[in-house]
Amino acid sequence: MSHHLRVERDGAVLRLTIDHEARLNAVTGEAMRAVVDALDGVSTDEEVRVVVLAGAGRAFCSGADLTDISGEDADPAAIMAGAERLVSAVVHCAVPVVARVQGPAVGIGMSLALAADLAYVGPDGYLLQSFLSIGLMPDGGSTMLLAAAMGRARANEAVLLGRRIGATEAAAAGLVAGAAPSLDELDALVDGAVTHLVAAPRRAVELTKAALREATLGGLADALGREGTGQQELLRTPEFARAAEALLTRRAVRS
Repeated sequence: MSHHLRVERDGAVLRLTIDHEARLNAVTGEAMRAVVDALDGVSTDEEVRVVVLAGAGRAFCSGADLTDISGEDADPAAIMAGAERLVSAVVHCAVPVVARVQGPAVGIGMSLALAADLAYVGPDGYLLQSFLSIGLMPDGGSTMLLAAAMGRARANEAVLLGRRIGATEAAAAGLVAGAAPSLDELDALVDGAVTHLVAAPRRAVELTKAALREATLGGLADALGREGTGQQELLRTPEFARAAEALLTRRAVRS
């Protein structure tokens, strides 16, 4: 365990599990850096054929940890640079990244699911961009990834109205590779994909992934840049400061 991230090696499979159950696997800057380090290490480890990204317990990832991105000591430029590195590490990982999404995938958690090469969503899983409710904007490339899959009108509805996208809808819209009606079937989908990828020649898979990435995500760097500029501005606003303080106060009362 390192910074709420479990890193486990199972033969040719690298398993990364965000493990911060008390906060529904909200990620800190340290956790993001740990994921990036693990994914970057794949480039020099020829034995790894696939990465499985999951969340511990009942959530995939509920977004960035508010204690890490709010307050006087928070550095908006560093925060956004970390988010950009995280999503880029998933997209540019040498081998396919398979996301096992159970429970909420919110904010940067949703971006991680969208950035994965194959994402499978369980019965209680959903995708949500709720940034506007706290005075922020979507980031992690999701402004491009959502619209590319769903179309402009439906992406606008999901983002501007903060509407949850359930497993079945996410699969039908092409946001994820598949939806499962039970946890057993979710694991079967993930395991089936992993088995297939482990058996394939790594170099052929690596070049195929790179070609598909360049053909479909050519505008991702520009999207990340736009989101980073806008989010840095919004992270400094009194609206976000008030929303973050209110949420953290409610969390303290509940605990």
